[in-house]
Amino acid sequence: MDDARQLLSREGPLAHCLAGFAPRGEQQDMAEAVQQAIADRASLIVEAGTGVGKTFAYLVPALSHQGRVIISTGTRHLQDQLFHKDLPLVSRALGVSVEVALLKGRSNYLCPHRLKMTQMEAKGLSPTLQGQLAQALEWAEQTQSGDIAELEDIPEDSLLWPRITSTIDNCLGQECPEYDRCPVLRARRKAQDADIVVINHHLLLADMGLRESGFAELLPTADAIIIDEAHQLPELATQFFGEHLGSRQLSDLARDVTQEVLSEAPDMPELRDAGDPLSKAVRDFRLALEGLPARGPWADIADQSAIVQAYQALHEALQQLRDQLAPIRERGRGLEACARRIEAHLAWLARFAEAQSGRVLWYETFSRSFTLHATPLDVANHFSTHRQALTPCWIFTSATLSVGGGVQHFLSRLGLHEARTFMLESPFDYPQCARLLLPAHLPEPNDPGHTAAVVQEALPLIEANPGGSFLLFTSLRALQEAAKLLRPQVNRPVLVQNEAPRQILLQRFREAGNAVLLGSQSFWEGVDVRGMALTLVVIDRLPFASPGDPVLEARMADCQAKGENPFTHLQMPQAVILLKQGAGRLIRDPGDFGVLMICDKRIKTKSYGRLFIKSLPNMPVLNDSQAAAQFLRSGGALEAAGY
Repeated sequence: MDDARQLLSREGPLAHCLAGFAPRGEQQDMAEAVQQAIADRASLIVEAGTGVGKTFAYLVPALSHQGRVIISTGTRHLQDQLFHKDLPLVSRALGVSVEVALLKGRSNYLCPHRLKMTQMEAKGLSPTLQGQLAQALEWAEQTQSGDIAELEDIPEDSLLWPRITSTIDNCLGQECPEYDRCPVLRARRKAQDADIVVINHHLLLADMGLRESGFAELLPTADAIIIDEAHQLPELATQFFGEHLGSRQLSDLARDVTQEVLSEAPDMPELRDAGDPLSKAVRDFRLALEGLPARGPWADIADQSAIVQAYQALHEALQQLRDQLAPIRERGRGLEACARRIEAHLAWLARFAEAQSGRVLWYETFSRSFTLHATPLDVANHFSTHRQALTPCWIFTSATLSVGGGVQHFLSRLGLHEARTFMLESPFDYPQCARLLLPAHLPEPNDPGHTAAVVQEALPLIEANPGGSFLLFTSLRALQEAAKLLRPQVNRPVLVQNEAPRQILLQRFREAGNAVLLGSQSFWEGVDVRGMALTLVVIDRLPFASPGDPVLEARMADCQAKGENPFTHLQMPQAVILLKQGAGRLIRDPGDFGVLMICDKRIKTKSYGRLFIKSLPNMPVLNDSQAAAQFLRSGGALEAAGY
């Protein structure tokens, strides 16, 4: 086994082969710890601050290991970058030849059977969908992978995708007439033979929860599972170890019944509309939720007469559909699969109607859809049980795992108490290149004039800033208000979340060099803009989760029942980690500089504010906006006496 530290040294192959590669002690320390954990078959948690180079630090020992390693990333974008860019780069530098596979969730691959079914009903589609279907049919004849990411001209939110991809609910498995041509099957077979398999957290958790068949045999064969962007895992695990039933699943079922009757029972035209009552019941259920909060505890609405009637009608529509299909379900694989889905949905509705200890039942509505959830309050035991059944070696890494210098919060949420822990600070010179501005005179965050005050406080900095400015908000309402106030007052591009796709906005932001980008929610992490294009980050308030969130509300009640403080055990640690993610957008390269402004006076007036500051990189603190503006104008060369 090659020494990972030596491979990443000044004399190592990466320094010789990769232009611009600079050895970093922190990166070597991490690589050594990962290599040792794999050798010892131990679990390891590594917080690696921005600039450590954690990707290379785990790829080098992974590629040096003589065995199978699974790497899971936070998003499909990072997954593609790791597979198409980072892995080939490090492999060539090390001179190793290993089999590498990229595996995504089934909804990312074409389903040939469903494509044929959709082609049969093409005349009933809108002209837009017909055009997109024609593109998909042409592409299907040429693609080797079946990965729908190749169809770049079809929008991500196109209604075609659910028609030509499969879910665990509607996949026919080995009974599918197109089984031998299935891209999901091909991708999984390739993964079976690979030394390094790149997946994402959604797929990892779905299969850990045994929701997928045909993949469960891959995970136990791994010598090590490496989790990048591991801070996302606790919340994602909460989703995947829970259960849900939504309008999309039910509407897809109704449509699939119609398609399968046309295909497998064409002599029974009276059943071609069999799914219509279910479609109507789904629409009526969504109407019954109209006027209620967008999300809330099921117990708050379960006894309302309109909800009771809509729930009962949904149940009866599924029963009626089951009875109609009973005489013909054995005619074909598709009809049989639909019948099984109906039975599963009926069983789920029966479970949901009963109180469940350790779980919170809640609903969520969107403009035209809804989802019912049964979410576990604590996933530590679930995750720990599945993890220990797979492999003893798990590597968890992220730039944001600790709170106040410790990772106990992360350990407890996933049941990782026996794991080794290792914390590496960023190698960037924050005291020299960055400043933390904490304005003292802003109103309280719950003051109606707070957002307007944030904009006025940010304006002089934006004007003084020769580079780009990134404003992060904890709510879309505040973001929209700020955008209206800001646009008439700045003479540079203003880019706002949801006015264009995320990647397009980021591309425009980088190219402009001095633009103002306003983001919320998903923009708090994963934004990697280097150099002068981003030199000012403004955060409107400490990102505490809404106390009205039904899952958080139930967890807080559970905490209190155990005699624990829900604020210190739940709300504060999660807010600290999210703030660290937002702050991490500022310095991305050794040559970067900039100002981080946090516009929440509680960070100075409340005792818990010290924990937030302690969790951030060590930056000199400014109270004066003029000093911060001068720091930006001077390109980071602020005289020591100025702060």
